[in-house]
Amino acid sequence: MYGIILAGGSGSRLWPLSRELYPKQLLKINTDKSLLEMTYLRLLDITDEKNILSITNAKHFSDVKTQLSSIAKDPILLSEPTQKNTAPAISVSVKYLLDKGKDDVVLVVPSDHIIKDNKKFKEAVEKAKKLAKEDFIVTFGIKPTAPETGYGYIKSSKKAGDFAFKVDEFKEKPDAKTAAKYFKNKNYFWNAGIFMFKASVFMETLKQFAPEIYEITQEFNFKKDSAIEFTKFDKMPSISIDYAVMEKAKNIVNVPIDCGWNDLGSWDAIYEINKKDKEGNVKIGTTMTEGCKNSFLYSSNRLVAGVGLDDIILVETSDAILACKKDKTQDVKKVFDKLKEIKDETHLVHTTVYRPWGYYTVLNQGDGYLTKMICVSSHGQLSLQSHNFRSEHWVVLSGCARVTLDNKNYILKPGSSIDIPVKVKHSLGNPYKEELKIIEVQKGDKLVEEDIIRYKDIYGRVKA
Repeated sequence: MYGIILAGGSGSRLWPLSRELYPKQLLKINTDKSLLEMTYLRLLDITDEKNILSITNAKHFSDVKTQLSSIAKDPILLSEPTQKNTAPAISVSVKYLLDKGKDDVVLVVPSDHIIKDNKKFKEAVEKAKKLAKEDFIVTFGIKPTAPETGYGYIKSSKKAGDFAFKVDEFKEKPDAKTAAKYFKNKNYFWNAGIFMFKASVFMETLKQFAPEIYEITQEFNFKKDSAIEFTKFDKMPSISIDYAVMEKAKNIVNVPIDCGWNDLGSWDAIYEINKKDKEGNVKIGTTMTEGCKNSFLYSSNRLVAGVGLDDIILVETSDAILACKKDKTQDVKKVFDKLKEIKDETHLVHTTVYRPWGYYTVLNQGDGYLTKMICVSSHGQLSLQSHNFRSEHWVVLSGCARVTLDNKNYILKPGSSIDIPVKVKHSLGNPYKEELKIIEVQKGDKLVEEDIIRYKDIYGRVKA
């Protein structure tokens, strides 16, 4: 059996912790593993590493590769040059498997959901595998535990064997009144967005119900390499797999599953899955409460104190604070969208940005200058690079730095500094056990991450 992990979402409802360039699936929310890492490990319990394919978009490729490389020796990863929703992503992934001569059962899973009972999930997958081999397309329906308005629903009224149901129809996210009606009716299930099918069966179904996507998909040839060409992929319509295929096909069956599933699509959902104190509060990070009830407090840097809060969500990051009623968490996306519309960078990236070699934190920024604290992990190495629009000045705070500048090597100790002129090739490395921390001051007319020309990189980020 093969697994496809969809790792290209944005997670805008979990702002300010989730950002466009560091979305929900990469987050470690009160755990030591990200949602993406937990998804990959869940599939490793079902199939081999060589049978797991992940697909993400170009802007998340490096971070996804870094996280998966901590689990797998050589993770298989496809990069979408532009975002086109789930139907094109699944289609090119299935084409990749078929081009590699792998027409077998395929399990498609999102990368940003949580499943508490992996044993029950595995049991449901094994049952569904039998149906997929009989040329059914299987969807997994979650038994509702509340009248949820943030999920789509699957209506299934007639049995299709011992453990599955025929799918009558897919339902959009309902309003509160309709959700209450669905919750009382045992024929309605949450749509988890998890699917299983034979690769060839999916492709034939795609050909019948989404011929435009099928024809474009056939233009790709993955027999030689895994590159997804922009000019071809950009022709794809942006459409979900539900709209493109699932709502139209007749061979869809629903396998109900009760495995502690949650798509963590809002802060309210994060509140629900976490352990609460005797007043019903969830507190993560450095927090303090006085007279608070049924509230969620999250601190990433500073002390967050709440007094007299009731049913409130309060989330702090280094550059933004969110406060809202717990029943309004679906509207956080509206804030994210407004920030994006006015081009406020707090929707895009954190002040602290993680890289394969460590991380950096933006300390200050003004007209023509930007100051960062850069932390390089033991044996971490920044790429050999240059910049067209900025110069840099580095000061070592702790640890020792190995600097390559214009083909010369330097060892810098705490208190030492060095200037990096515009357009000069340079690199920063830490070959020692102790963490390396430096202050970087950039000066120039264009101070953006895109002003990096890479020549050599141990993490494979040099473009051919």
